Amino acid sequence: MHNQKSNKIRRVITVITLLFLSSIMGHAQTDTTKKKLITRVDLSDSSSVNQDASYGRPFIGLGKTGVALGGYIEGNTNYFMEDGVTEGFSMELRRFNIFIFAALGKRVRILSELEFEHGTEEIALETAQIDYEIHKVLSFRAGILLPQIGLFNANHDSPKWDFIDRPLASTMIIPSTLSEVGFGFFGKFHKSKWAFSYDAYLVNGLQADIVLNEEGKTFIPAGKNEEMFGEDNNGLPMVNAKFSISNIKIGELGLSYYGGVYNNYRVEGEQVDAKHNLSLFAVDLTTEVDRFKLQGEYVYALVDVADDLVGLYGERQWGGWLELNYILMDKKIVVFDQSQLLFNIRMEKVDFNADKFNDPNGLVAETRLFDEIAALSIGFSIRTSSSLVFKGVYQYQWIRDLVGNPAARKAGFQFGLATYF
Repeated sequence: MHNQKSNKIRRVITVITLLFLSSIMGHAQTDTTKKKLITRVDLSDSSSVNQDASYGRPFIGLGKTGVALGGYIEGNTNYFMEDGVTEGFSMELRRFNIFIFAALGKRVRILSELEFEHGTEEIALETAQIDYEIHKVLSFRAGILLPQIGLFNANHDSPKWDFIDRPLASTMIIPSTLSEVGFGFFGKFHKSKWAFSYDAYLVNGLQADIVLNEEGKTFIPAGKNEEMFGEDNNGLPMVNAKFSISNIKIGELGLSYYGGVYNNYRVEGEQVDAKHNLSLFAVDLTTEVDRFKLQGEYVYALVDVADDLVGLYGERQWGGWLELNYILMDKKIVVFDQSQLLFNIRMEKVDFNADKFNDPNGLVAETRLFDEIAALSIGFSIRTSSSLVFKGVYQYQWIRDLVGNPAARKAGFQFGLATYF
């Protein structure tokens, strides 16, 4: 097992080295086609929307050829205590991600992202997509893509955010980062100072472990596994769609959907179970006023479970978060030129079972179920450039079990940094 993992790591390093050398050679060549590359997304541009996040990375457009290599790295410390018990202080290199971008002519773009999480504990090809521009308002996308569900999934790079941990609803209800094999169409069009964007994709979809998993409850992230990159478990693709509207003076509002049949309802063509559906509905917003930036996301999930699991396994889940960032200083800070000091606060909650228990015999009155987490995070961050950010966070959580016993309390400090390269 150790040798297999070592061989896998060596192969990955070899591929990265070859890609790096090819990128350098590409930059050394003379650009005879004068291709106009996709430039970094300008946050002051009214045409920039959350849909553009994949191409809004600093490494794209830095060179003069159609190939670029970049990535980001993030690391942090942790010290948490739950009900008076702590495992002490620890450090982690949470992610090291490598991006490769290529522009082939005026219409074709290729983007990939290879993620190393917690060192080499997990290595995943998170994105490998081909975009073909059919018309200025219509493009085709295929490959391993990031479904446009909510605000965070397709715009999750750590250097863009001022907290260390990702939002609860964006990881425990929407299983960010969710990568899918699929295809579809996307585009953007403008009307005066307004921008409208849309996405529509068919993907293999999440699989049956959404229920009857190690968590012992309905847990949508458990539906992710490696098999979904090779085939659909039931032959019925899931659907993802999003529509957003934005204005530079107001902000951006997005509505999105993700869903379909998730269980293995047939074997060798014979139906052996009823079809069970998953539906995620999300609304997200982003707005900036003077020194304030407000962003948030709300997601509501409907999960069809077998009749004998109703009650223990939630059929309705929801979660949401609201984050406020305020620029305290915008000047040289100690040794950092052109820096910003920000105060950050995030409020969030997830409910894994929003149902009520109904005793079929009528012996027990209708009872509310819990299984929820609420959290408050407060912190400061220093942005020394558009790419590098230092973060300090205090986080407090209230955790309630299914039957609603008094909440367990978890709190801790985190310090970290993240940067593009």
